[in-house]
Amino acid sequence: MLPHTTGVLPSHGTLPDVDFAAAADSTLIDGAARLIPIAQGDALELPVSALTRDGLLEALEAVGATGAHGEITKVVLDGVLYISVGLGEDTSATSVRRAMGVAARSLAGIDRAVVSGEFGVGAIVEGLLLGGYSYSGLKTRDSESNGAEKTEDTSLAITVIGREDEREEFDTAATIGHAVALARDLVNTPSNLLYPEVYAAHAEKVATDAGLTVEILDDAQLREQGFGGITAVGQGSEHAPRLVHLTWAPENASAETSVALVGKGITFDSGGISIKPSNGMEQMVMDMGGSAAVLATACAIASLNTPVRVEAWMPLAENMPSGSAQRPGDVITHYGGITSEIINTDAEGRLVLADAIARACEDSPTHLIETSTLTGAQMVALGKRTFGVMGSDNLRDRIAENGRDIDEPGWAMPLLEEHENEISSKVADVKNANSDRFGGMEFAATYLSRFIGDDIEWAHVDVASPAWNTGAPHGFTPGRATGVPVRTLVETIRGLA
Repeated sequence: MLPHTTGVLPSHGTLPDVDFAAAADSTLIDGAARLIPIAQGDALELPVSALTRDGLLEALEAVGATGAHGEITKVVLDGVLYISVGLGEDTSATSVRRAMGVAARSLAGIDRAVVSGEFGVGAIVEGLLLGGYSYSGLKTRDSESNGAEKTEDTSLAITVIGREDEREEFDTAATIGHAVALARDLVNTPSNLLYPEVYAAHAEKVATDAGLTVEILDDAQLREQGFGGITAVGQGSEHAPRLVHLTWAPENASAETSVALVGKGITFDSGGISIKPSNGMEQMVMDMGGSAAVLATACAIASLNTPVRVEAWMPLAENMPSGSAQRPGDVITHYGGITSEIINTDAEGRLVLADAIARACEDSPTHLIETSTLTGAQMVALGKRTFGVMGSDNLRDRIAENGRDIDEPGWAMPLLEEHENEISSKVADVKNANSDRFGGMEFAATYLSRFIGDDIEWAHVDVASPAWNTGAPHGFTPGRATGVPVRTLVETIRGLA
């Protein structure tokens, strides 16, 4: 199973230790808290399982349990702690996943818990892992213990009881949950500890452990080979850029399908010379969320032994203002020869992505999926939780639908006809930003479309807001890094395979 951290990161989140059992024997149940999902209807409905007992329904009703979605109720009967989690009237996988995420956060201070899989083993496991993820960074004091020195994290052990024929479903869900946690760990890591050189080294370790082959291009190689977008963005920083190339090529790979993944890896985005406002700039530690999702997805695809060739590309750079930084008005030459006029140095993500996309297309994949925390316009258009998808009609619609099906909401957006003319520059082939604030998400996609090779289905997935939760935890989503769109990418690639 894919581990969510390999110990190479300076800080990482914690996850519950979730395992599977095909029978509810006494060694699993004795001394463990029993987590009981309940549905809401005309009356409370308890699942029929070895974890429930006579009198439990009446005890829950006596303390006011209603089964409303996300409602947590605790009762103790004969020394056994029962924790009910409400599913509401909807017992779909989405409802179960969200409710179990809430339940996982309610288990603080509990060492062992057990839950039965009647409402879907996969949704239960994903909810527990995703909702149980916790990140405290580099704290040395425990904020929940009156400032006492932080102690070693203790792992919560949760056993999911199902049928033997559900073991594969458990393993798949656990692998995907750990992959999401890997992406969250990377995105949560402070930028002074995760810059291109060390990020590339971390990625190499994680990917190699997962069975991928790894190639890393350093700054000199990038310049020599003509990756003008990556080097232009990175030239203002003391931390030189990198390009990480991961390959999964199983012997049983489909002869008809191959997938390229590209993910934006701006380890910190100050905006460069076109500097961002200082308010909220600290959140730009998350601007490498696309690359983290691509790394985690590739590792999950390998861990699941998916029969499709996947080549993943992570262009890594730090966008900083300095005497060596690129300027508005500069003209750069991308990998493959297309020239670009720099209108705004804060539109840097598309510059590194363009190079990586052009290189990925040289290998003639049938499908190319790129993801990035690319534009503020995505947030304006679609809000905080829904990502935008642009590109080839079939792949675009497929990704958006897959995301909605597994509760990572995506929405298909058009490429705009007016941008075809607006992207033209007087001094280069294209320019990197539009002249007004309208349709910024779509303009960025139009820019990227110029680097897609012929006969390649492609999609651009803008997760600028969904990749980072600035609010309180909800459902299975924690604060800070969310891991979006790892689950959607895994679902899509497995479907293509």
